[in-house]
Amino acid sequence: MSLSQDEILRYSRHLIMPEVGVEGQEKLKAAKVLMIGTGGLGSPAALYLAAAGVGALGLVDFDVVDFSNLQRQIIHSTSSVNKPKVDSAKERLLEINPNVKVVTYNERLTKDNVMRLLKDYDMVLDGTDNFQTRYLVNDACVFAKKPFFYGSIFRFDGQATVFYPGKGPCYRCLFAEPPPPGMVPSCAEGGVLGILPGVIGVIQATEVVKLIIGKGDLLIGRLMLYDALKMSFREVKFRRNPKCPVCGDNPTITQLIDYDAFCGITRGEEKKTNGAAMGIEEISAKELKSWMDQKKKFVLIDVREPNEFQINRIPGAKLIPLGNIPERVHELDSADEIVVQCHFGGRSAKAADFLGKMGFKKVKNLAGGIDAWSQDVDPSCPRY
Repeated sequence: MSLSQDEILRYSRHLIMPEVGVEGQEKLKAAKVLMIGTGGLGSPAALYLAAAGVGALGLVDFDVVDFSNLQRQIIHSTSSVNKPKVDSAKERLLEINPNVKVVTYNERLTKDNVMRLLKDYDMVLDGTDNFQTRYLVNDACVFAKKPFFYGSIFRFDGQATVFYPGKGPCYRCLFAEPPPPGMVPSCAEGGVLGILPGVIGVIQATEVVKLIIGKGDLLIGRLMLYDALKMSFREVKFRRNPKCPVCGDNPTITQLIDYDAFCGITRGEEKKTNGAAMGIEEISAKELKSWMDQKKKFVLIDVREPNEFQINRIPGAKLIPLGNIPERVHELDSADEIVVQCHFGGRSAKAADFLGKMGFKKVKNLAGGIDAWSQDVDPSCPRY
């Protein structure tokens, strides 16, 4: 696949590198990369892969651009809010490099469509933030024998590695079982430094380019850990597990499975709050407002962190961070009606569950947390 005069000028800094040269740039032009997610990790990765001259990028994402995305999802802009992410990303990528073919898939990745989406691409870069999709992508890549570039971020920490079927371990060799539902908070709950996905996403993109041009040592069997607070990188080596159910010597998983069930999530549960999923009695934001208007006697406990409490709060809420609940449980009366709230309802569900086990019988979880309060009751309460 020869280069045009425009491409020779555009990629000239690559061409004068002996490790890339014309041959390497032609390999980049011929390559096809499927990108799962156009968010925090997908943004920098896609921008640099397009700029580097990767011939075709497939973008898979079913979400729309949200205002709170802009702190880290640099491929999108303020004018793109509420626009499908794949459309916003495609526009930006073609502005950077009109020579790249960008194909969009405005759909959720599932076991029913993943093999169809994979078949036209050489490799997969995963920028998602949930365990179901990671296990799905891993298994599909093992079955299709295609490399899988993994990245993960949370607060100030990030990690990245490369899973290459037939040449090293897979995701299940590193993480045999998913954590219990709700055990690992999402970025929406725990936050993420906006710059962090730039570092990890660029590492993913770098590994993609190295694989395409056939140079350097890939992060196969090596998990790169990045601590932004300490500005330090360290490496953890891991090996293929001969007993791995997918890539092992005698695999027991030979076709795609129900990944929601594998990760302990009931079908449709993503539409419920964590409290409903755990069987905890809940109260809506409007019902809570009605209690207040009726001057009903109850105690409202906010289990977020102090820095979140400074952003917004529900009138009358008492701050007891989730981690402090066990040592401050004596401050509560089991005879009182108690409502527990957090940001979205996940942490408060854990607090309500703990209080229930401690003998508190009149505990309700605020469904949707203070975010639901902001949307349904008090629009002047800032959302974050």
